[in-house]
Amino acid sequence: MSDPLFDDDGGAPKRDDGAAPKPARNLPEYSVGEISHALKRTLENAYERVRVRGEISKVTRHASGHIYFTLKDPDAVLDSVIWRSIVRRLRFLPEEGLEVVATGKITTWEKSSKYQLVVDQVEPAGAGALMVLLEQRRKKLAAEGLFDPARKKPLPYLPDVIGVVTSPTGAVIRDIRHRLADRFPRHVLVWPVKVQGDEAAGQIAAAIQGFNRLRPGGTIPRPDVLIVARGGGSIEDLWPFNEEIVVRAAAASAIPLIAAVGHETDTTLIDFAADKRAPTPSAAAEMAVPVRRDIALKLDQLGGRLRAALVRRLEEGRTALLAAVRGLRHPGELIERAAVRLGDLDDALRRSLRIALERRWRAFGDVAARLRPQQLRREIVDKSGELAKLAGRLAPALGRTFVQTERRLAAGVRLLASLSYERVLERGYALVRDRASGKLLMRARATGEAGTELAIQFRDGLVPVTVGAAGTRRKTKRDRPPGESQGELL
Repeated sequence: MSDPLFDDDGGAPKRDDGAAPKPARNLPEYSVGEISHALKRTLENAYERVRVRGEISKVTRHASGHIYFTLKDPDAVLDSVIWRSIVRRLRFLPEEGLEVVATGKITTWEKSSKYQLVVDQVEPAGAGALMVLLEQRRKKLAAEGLFDPARKKPLPYLPDVIGVVTSPTGAVIRDIRHRLADRFPRHVLVWPVKVQGDEAAGQIAAAIQGFNRLRPGGTIPRPDVLIVARGGGSIEDLWPFNEEIVVRAAAASAIPLIAAVGHETDTTLIDFAADKRAPTPSAAAEMAVPVRRDIALKLDQLGGRLRAALVRRLEEGRTALLAAVRGLRHPGELIERAAVRLGDLDDALRRSLRIALERRWRAFGDVAARLRPQQLRREIVDKSGELAKLAGRLAPALGRTFVQTERRLAAGVRLLASLSYERVLERGYALVRDRASGKLLMRARATGEAGTELAIQFRDGLVPVTVGAAGTRRKTKRDRPPGESQGELL
């Protein structure tokens, strides 16, 4: 557009009728500031709102927050600026080499005779530009380690609470709830956000951070896993999930996060930062919880194996106990053997004494036959004294022998008594038997169902009882039934 004050050649001011101008003696005179202001107003009025397409170059981010850059094409360059107040609201920030469509107004910088585009909106020029920007951003965030597999957290096997970040009115949340109900119903918390548009990225990042700020055990339960989801769409529709603020919030989440954005063929940057990537929102629900029927089947299988192992262990223990019982001798048998041995020793002692006396008597007779009566009397008197001495020594010897034998027998009886289960009963314990089978019961669950007849043996007798609904109750007084034996320990 030509300037209204000057001709196309930049020469002298032109006349309204197009004729050659007269000498400029009657023209108004401008100061430098006045002509600069006039040019500024002319440009701003003529190009108050324009859209300019070009490639970004020479991007400079000033410490004040303003961004300066150049838009160029093969024919020209245009200096551009984005003020700090506008930068915070932009969806896209200028990136070197990115082709964009910038919207704003043309103005001049009076102190340097330059004009520039003051930009208030920047859009990539088509899907190709978006893909270039996406790849550049992906490389940048990957270089920072946000996509490192070592950062990935495992998902909990069965979460109690699942947090969902999505639109509350779309089909996504219905699909997630329906899939969870089919597999394993869980408590679901929905943080409603916009999933498209300028405000979507900020709301999504705030939702992820908000779930992470919840405290375990608080009024609002803290989720065990997060699902960030939305349905399919174009690259422009899904762009909020490529924003750095969203990607960084997902990477920093202490709660394991599943990204389920778009369809299976769609890829966004949050997919790389999430702990798991699901091709669809329904698939995210399947990743979050197992199938309850599969768990029940697995538990039944493990329960069967446990029961079989317990039965096998009990049978092995029973076999070992019976083998030990067969190897032990009954206390009565041991006492009977000891008594027989004592009787045999007593008989042997008596026979030995009788034989010794008979030998002595025969020897005495032989000597008496060889002696004369007087000599015999003297020898008899002498022998009688010796015999009296022997008799006096024999009685104490017999007594000591009987005492030692009696002590050994008493020690054996005490040993047998200490091994008897009746000594255990004397210390306050009791034995519980099944009355029908006489089997010794060693665990509470072995008492069986209500109505089972049991017998509890104390030190002073048996007490018949019947298993009730909540335990046992007495059936008769505490006496040993007539004709019922005391039973055995094993």
